[in-house]
Amino acid sequence: MSTVALLPEEAVAGADRPARLAHRLLRKPLAAICIAYLAAIVGIAIVAPIAMPGVSTEQAGDLTAVHQGPSFEHLLGTDALGRDVLDRLLVGTRVTVLGVGEALVVVLVLGVPLGLAAGYLGGKLDQGVTWLTDLTFSLPAIIIILAVLAVFPGSLLAGMVTLGVIAAPGVARVVRSATLPVREELYIAAARVSGLSRPYIISRHVYPRITGTVIVQAALFAAGALLAQAGLAFLGLVTPPPAPSWGGMILDGVNSIQTQPWLIWPPGIAIGLTVLAFTLLGDSLRDATAETWAPPVRIQARVPRRTRTGADEALTTDALLDVRGLTVVLPRPAGKLVVVDDVSFNIRSGESVGLVGESGCGKTMTAMAILGLLPGDGAVEAGEIVFAGGDLAALSERELRRLRGSKIALVSQEPMVSFDPVFKIGAQLVEVIREHHRVSRHTAGATAVDLLRRVHLPDPDAVAQRYPHELSGGMIQRAALARALAGEPDLLIADEPTTALDVTLQAEILDLIRELRDERKLGILLITHDWGVVADACERVVIMYAGQVVERADIHEIFERPLHPYTEALLASNPHHAVEADDLPTIPGVVPRPGAWPHGCRFHPRCRYATAECLEAPVPMERPAEAREVRCLHHDKVGRIT
Repeated sequence: MSTVALLPEEAVAGADRPARLAHRLLRKPLAAICIAYLAAIVGIAIVAPIAMPGVSTEQAGDLTAVHQGPSFEHLLGTDALGRDVLDRLLVGTRVTVLGVGEALVVVLVLGVPLGLAAGYLGGKLDQGVTWLTDLTFSLPAIIIILAVLAVFPGSLLAGMVTLGVIAAPGVARVVRSATLPVREELYIAAARVSGLSRPYIISRHVYPRITGTVIVQAALFAAGALLAQAGLAFLGLVTPPPAPSWGGMILDGVNSIQTQPWLIWPPGIAIGLTVLAFTLLGDSLRDATAETWAPPVRIQARVPRRTRTGADEALTTDALLDVRGLTVVLPRPAGKLVVVDDVSFNIRSGESVGLVGESGCGKTMTAMAILGLLPGDGAVEAGEIVFAGGDLAALSERELRRLRGSKIALVSQEPMVSFDPVFKIGAQLVEVIREHHRVSRHTAGATAVDLLRRVHLPDPDAVAQRYPHELSGGMIQRAALARALAGEPDLLIADEPTTALDVTLQAEILDLIRELRDERKLGILLITHDWGVVADACERVVIMYAGQVVERADIHEIFERPLHPYTEALLASNPHHAVEADDLPTIPGVVPRPGAWPHGCRFHPRCRYATAECLEAPVPMERPAEAREVRCLHHDKVGRIT
């Protein structure tokens, strides 16, 4: 019973956020005053024209009492035609508020979605929005508004809608700038890997993070729109007399400034106070939003499949994942930069394969190519990524999104930042479950708690109600595994899943991964630097160096006798084999950067077996024994030179 009662509430964890925001806002005295003032203005705009219907059409008042100052009979005096200034000020509030509202709706409806789409999606849409913004800034806004009012004389709606359209690109640019850093957050990438749609990610995870920016822009624009509306009314271009408006009343005051200077003050003070209230409320809302939300990938450009080059024909054809001759490039001003070169390996269902190498060897880039999440405009230039009979490299972004989370899942080395910090753990599991299984909130809630239980989290009901920062490193890593399993994937990519954990927690997570592999027949690609993790969790291992696979073998054969000098050096520098009082062996030099790879064997500058022959040409993969492959001309000497 506790599960059913808990999770529907948790699944809609954001439902009470507006109430919490209002509570925070009302605790700020200045914000409370601004809200009360603006609420009074809106109330007056609604009630005054109803209570005093004749004021809007009143041509003249008491002509014997013109230009009178404030008195008990006329609290704000009378104008040049003897009309009561207070009555006209109150009734004119509707026109003013309506004009601001019309412009504000237009600018938010156009500017915010445009800025979100440009910032999150990038590419040609981003370029188009930038071009539109630059074009709009170069146009004289007042001339355009005057031209529109010449076509629609006296139309407040036409004038304010035009103002909103002109201002929308500027708001879009600000929203785009706020969206760009949020898009790069790891929890956004995690949401994409979970298979959530782009509209859902934008509305659920990106937009809430930029709410403060939108609110401030809306408040500033509302203040500017009020001044613009008053200016147009002052010029007599909107709200023709006798209908009252604040800008029109200032015009009346200017016309009578010699005989009664007082008339300019009531509408002027009303405009000034309202502009100030909008501005101060915007600042307060921004601060309250920042307090409510916890402190804080570009889509890969897919290309059609290229022809295979260098793919390993010996790879099995019945594998769950079969990477064949994978080559990944990143665009650079001087040309394409190859970061992964002719990589081949496979993974069967229920099998764990370790991907090992130093930082900069291309391990993570290979994993991101499988997921279709290459950074920037990175693309698969050659090769195939065959998964469940289809080539992932030939799929569109929409088709890949259907596979992420449901067929292929990712667990990163930093699970804390892959969770959205402002949603509870259970809520983030529920959204993934509902995305992939289309079940009710109650069912998704029960499934979420069950997943947390299956990854051996104590008291899963309580964990579901906690925020990411309330969990320890081991607990948040288990929660990340639970989310990865929410779509019931066939392949799990674990990128350094134990790096940030202590030895005890590492062992627990590895035990859990093995248990889940055996229980669900998962294929697992385990990316790591740690030979202990490889020995404990993997059946086979793939060694990468400088963007290439240099050796593939069963884990026992690798440990018994490595065939590549790089594998030998990695094993020798394993801290688990360190002898007390002796220096830990290290590999001289560093991994060369993409674009600076040596000709011939890429490891030869660091290799003790290197000869002149190693420099002559790229070294192909050889098959010296059954199920063993190595990229080395001297593999028969490795381990035999002391």
